[in-house]
Amino acid sequence: MIAPATFIPLSEEIGFIVPLGEWVIRQACAAAARWPGDLRVAVNISAVQFRSAGLMQVIVGALANSGLDPTRLEIEITETVLLENKETTLDVLHQLRALGVRIAMDDFGTGYSSLTYLQCFPFDKIKIDRSFVKDIAENTGSLNIVRAVAALANGMGMTATAEGVETREQLDRITSEGCTEMQGFLFSQPLPAHEIERLFLSGREAQKPPGRVVAA
Repeated sequence: MIAPATFIPLSEEIGFIVPLGEWVIRQACAAAARWPGDLRVAVNISAVQFRSAGLMQVIVGALANSGLDPTRLEIEITETVLLENKETTLDVLHQLRALGVRIAMDDFGTGYSSLTYLQCFPFDKIKIDRSFVKDIAENTGSLNIVRAVAALANGMGMTATAEGVETREQLDRITSEGCTEMQGFLFSQPLPAHEIERLFLSGREAQKPPGRVVAA
């Protein structure tokens, strides 16, 4: 197994990230189309992919071929995407939004101009970076940051998702601060799609999302 922090930069450097990203989008949409209708799938899109002229066509094609409702696809970007060719990126984001695709700001709080970007585009979700979550039970500063970001997201009509939740205490603290979605090893290690289906979706009937949503 090779960690994303190792293979993604290399894939970007040699130009492989574009065909790899296209494959991921197609596979994610095909998998989610088999799942109950109340579940969404999120796909990370790199800055290099956004510079690719065919990104919209790839996403539209993946949705059409899989039959997945666009509202069930969520695209995650980091501030790096907006730092490079901001106007073109915003145009693509608005096209995706027009399709019904949801847009999330990943690793929020670790870049340079997050608040400016929130003014530029109405994101559906802010993902609070794991660096603020890991010591939320001991560090008042981290707790205050999570509290502020959750309040900001709720005030702007966005979902606040906490990354890197690994303990029950972290879960309780984050929930009390207004985060309604979270992801991390407390819920599951990363799994192949067929393992997700076997462990979590076997025999599951479509139902309304619970009050506390887990992003695996």
